[in-house]
Amino acid sequence: MIPSLTIKQVEKISKALGDPYRLKIMKIVGKNESCTQCCDVSAEFNLAQSTMSHHIKQLIDADLLIANKEGRNLKFMINKEICSAYASYISNLAV
Repeated sequence: MIPSLTIKQVEKISKALGDPYRLKIMKIVGKNESCTQCCDVSAEFNLAQSTMSHHIKQLIDADLLIANKEGRNLKFMINKEICSAYASYISNLAV
């Protein structure tokens, strides 16, 4: 079942996806069926670590990414429920 989103959630997700780096992060993480390690995501960009952390935090705060910490490593996966709910919300705007 696809959860329904509040206007605030839709706004937060829209802002998070409004940056090309964050869209690319989502695409990289989405390529894997399981988790993607933080270092694998960072390797794709020529950005400072603090900038990457900021972008990833925005995606996590918008519930688009799920972060799992394993020791010193951080792994990410797409929150498919939220992404589906967002897509559904957007598609219903045209109705």
